[in-house]
Amino acid sequence: MDLAQFDYHLPEELIAQEPLADRAASRMLVVYRNENRWEDRTFRELPLFLGPGDCLVLNDSRVFPAGLFGHREGVHSLAVGKGNPKRQEHLSGQVEVLLLRPVSADGKTWEALVRPGRKMRVGERVRFPGELTGEIVARGEYGERQIRFDAEGDLFDRFEGIGHIPLPPYIKRDDAPSDRERYQTVFARERGSVAAPTAGLHFTPKVLEGCREAGAEIAYVTLHVGLGTFQPLHEEQIAAGKLHPEWFHIGDSSVAQIRAAHRVIAVGTTSVRSIESAERSGTPQGETEIFIQPGFEFRRVGAMLTNFHLPKTSLVMLVCAFVGRELAMRAYAHAVEAGYRFYSYGDCMLVV
Repeated sequence: MDLAQFDYHLPEELIAQEPLADRAASRMLVVYRNENRWEDRTFRELPLFLGPGDCLVLNDSRVFPAGLFGHREGVHSLAVGKGNPKRQEHLSGQVEVLLLRPVSADGKTWEALVRPGRKMRVGERVRFPGELTGEIVARGEYGERQIRFDAEGDLFDRFEGIGHIPLPPYIKRDDAPSDRERYQTVFARERGSVAAPTAGLHFTPKVLEGCREAGAEIAYVTLHVGLGTFQPLHEEQIAAGKLHPEWFHIGDSSVAQIRAAHRVIAVGTTSVRSIESAERSGTPQGETEIFIQPGFEFRRVGAMLTNFHLPKTSLVMLVCAFVGRELAMRAYAHAVEAGYRFYSYGDCMLVV
């Protein structure tokens, strides 16, 4: 699969840097797959496209403040002083840690992205605010690290106090207090994501009620967004047909709603991956590495709401698999020409 097929030109000024004051005021490009056409609408009109027999599936994963800033203590080493071993530590520069997911049973060891990466070797210790310290204990295949925290109690509570909302790198500003609310869906419940399932950011309680009044059922999945959102695709992943694993769960009531639905409308690529993973594995929870590319057979998802994604990414490839590559890329070109707002705080596309 040639990644160049999933590239497109996007003027930088179309990358949304701030959310709209009104979540539901976003524009919505409606793409009709079978009719090979699209039309410009607004997100507030979503209930008009729903009816009895539909099931709208939302990802209720909650973003936590996964960005930590600390300082290096240095690699622990032994030096001889007056004939006795002596541990030496030295304080140096700032370290930025993006937590991805816990990887130990006790929740103290986390997979993370770390900057500056070259200096953060195994054995390096980092001191964070609030008397929290951690040590780099392993290095991953693509440069990620494992960091072991020295702390008692619930680490999530510590992160809430000292962490920052990890806005994507294409948002060229520091996170603000308002991002704790706006970079979160109104239905977020299950804490664990390092990035928002952005298609859900447009919903308000009023729009959700409008979807129910139209006759649609609303079901929930949980997929915690992890490393795949932040790392570029590698040729090995494309060849293997697998992405970095992410944990998902679908409750019994939602499983029943999805199975009974005449049409399943997945909100966001994370919901798509959860639904299709469960359909293939036969189990409603676990780690999924599913990589949806053109040629993929969708067994359960019949429509999709999604934001506009970065070029040459697995997310664009998923959209192309569902829409058809040619129609999807033409629709993206129209969105650029029409001045749609792109990426996390941008507008959305409904594919029916």
